[in-house]
Amino acid sequence: MSDYALLGNPNTGKTSLFNMLTRSYETVGNWSGVTVEKRIGTLRGKAGRIVDLPGLYSLLPLTEDEGVAARFLMEEADGPILNIVDASQLERNLYLTMQLLEYGKPVMIGLNMVDVARARGIDVDAQALRRELGVPVVPIVARKGTGCSEVLRGLGELGRAPASFRLDYGPALEAAAADIAGMVGAAAAAGATSKADPRWTALQLLEGNPAVRSALPQTADLAAIDERIRRAAPELERETGGADSAAHIRQVRRQRIAEICGAVVDRSAQHDHTATERIDSIVTHRLLGIPLFLALMYLIFKLTFDWLGSVLSDVLDGFISGPLSQWISYALTSLGAAPFTQALVVDGIVGGVGGVLVFLPQIFILFLLISFIEDSGYMSRITLLMDRTMEAVGLSGKAFIPFIIGFGCNVPAIMAARTMEQRKDRLLTTLLVPLMSCSARLPVYALFAGVFFVSNRASVVMGLYVLGMVLALALAKLFSRTLLKSEPSVFVVELPPYRMPQLLSLLRMTWEKVKGFLRKAGTIILAGSVVIWFLSNTGPGGFGVDMNDSFLAYIGGALSTLLIPLGFGTWQAGAALITGFMAKEIVVSTMNIIYQAPDMAGLEHQVALAFTPLQAFSFVVFILLYIPCLATVGVIRKETSSWRWTFFSMGYSLALAYLVSLLLYQGGHLLGFV
Repeated sequence: MSDYALLGNPNTGKTSLFNMLTRSYETVGNWSGVTVEKRIGTLRGKAGRIVDLPGLYSLLPLTEDEGVAARFLMEEADGPILNIVDASQLERNLYLTMQLLEYGKPVMIGLNMVDVARARGIDVDAQALRRELGVPVVPIVARKGTGCSEVLRGLGELGRAPASFRLDYGPALEAAAADIAGMVGAAAAAGATSKADPRWTALQLLEGNPAVRSALPQTADLAAIDERIRRAAPELERETGGADSAAHIRQVRRQRIAEICGAVVDRSAQHDHTATERIDSIVTHRLLGIPLFLALMYLIFKLTFDWLGSVLSDVLDGFISGPLSQWISYALTSLGAAPFTQALVVDGIVGGVGGVLVFLPQIFILFLLISFIEDSGYMSRITLLMDRTMEAVGLSGKAFIPFIIGFGCNVPAIMAARTMEQRKDRLLTTLLVPLMSCSARLPVYALFAGVFFVSNRASVVMGLYVLGMVLALALAKLFSRTLLKSEPSVFVVELPPYRMPQLLSLLRMTWEKVKGFLRKAGTIILAGSVVIWFLSNTGPGGFGVDMNDSFLAYIGGALSTLLIPLGFGTWQAGAALITGFMAKEIVVSTMNIIYQAPDMAGLEHQVALAFTPLQAFSFVVFILLYIPCLATVGVIRKETSSWRWTFFSMGYSLALAYLVSLLLYQGGHLLGFV
């Protein structure tokens, strides 16, 4: 069984093609930065495995995720390569293709987005491109599946013969490359393992590729290689008129790319102004862009929390608290279950998990609408619009991508920070992403907004999202001037064409996000609900104690004194905050069990008695800002490789939550709010 490597520029449809070829599903977005690590799938018909690697413009990595591809080629790749290119941006995409053709393995080109190119009046002759490159070229439209069967068949026929493509870089550089290739080959002959062709490795070293250098076999004589590169410099300067080896290699490749595009691309029918450009003139307008985005987000929140989502949540709540609970109670009684078991299942599990699941319609609608924005191509424009703001606070505009992903879940958002070029930007983004309102906080927002801010639910929830973003930007400015001083950030963003998302793809994207919520409901929230129920019914006096004398009351009471200045100094609130560290949704599960609410209306009534509007808002803001959940803490430790930064992220967020809630509650109290 052969293993195939799938490589291409960002936003060329790699992951869409991967899904079509494997009948699996990975996250797809009409914007760059979706794939941040390699993914492996089995080809349809079990004809082999394919590895989807992060998008990159060149094998010379600028970011950590791009380095994944270069290291894979050095250490793991042992089969043919499938290179996907964007037909509408062929000249830019072919630079990576040049490097892959020199790699020394069989290559197939997937010429994707031929429909987009055609719509722009660009015609790419696939057969002519095949003759120029000397490798198979298959026109495809990956998101629709067009041409994917031909790609599968072509991969099966590709064989093991390497591509015959070769560029001549001139006598001086070719001589240096031959000498370095000999040194690399000698290291391989000494028993070291390397999957790459020695000449390709030599060219990458001459180009200054740090990922390739770090992946060289330990037996390679780095001092001798560096000396040969140094000796080649004056010879190359005389030959090229002053260019160094990296610049000369790029020049030769770009010259050949221009020749190829001249032979295979027909732009005679290209439109002067595309629909994308006309839309961009409005949505990326310097003055109108941000207000339009905020208006769109407000519309999304109105649909989610006022017009549609709340109605569906009420229907689901009626089913869970009514027929479902009754059926389960009847079944347990019929089976002769003990009262203890019935109470555990109905009050603990159904009450705890069901109290979170009732918000599933709102989460689904929000994810569906955000997925629509992502797949349409609009998200990249928002990143561009935010660049000036992000740069002003010491971040790259690319940091806005993880921030937006964080609205779904903070864990993949922190991983998406790998796409950023500078370590300072990656670390700063990792520290600030937990301030984004992830889907786990939505049940808390929906519960309290539905009780205390009925007529302004959308505005309040949107305000919480904006508050998290504003505080993140303020802290970015503070941290970039104190803890993480560095040079100005680098910003490169891909602006894909607009397109109407396909319904099936949209539903798949939404389902993948909702599935994570359901998985937590069936694991962490379920387990947490059982533990909370036991703690609320057990105390020093044994099982069946009054809840105010339970272990849960003692645990929550340990925090209550500290929470009094914030307006919610009760053991119930303290217990909910502690259990919320496992997953923020468990805050609602805890309250459902503590207040023994039979349904959502009952819980809302109990919450209305326990909080005033000002106290409720202070509590929800604290939930927004305080310590990230356990899974997020784990990924911060993994991405930063530092317990110091991990504990710092937990400490600063807790201090921030306390300070902001204190100012809100005490300030509101002084102004006469209740």
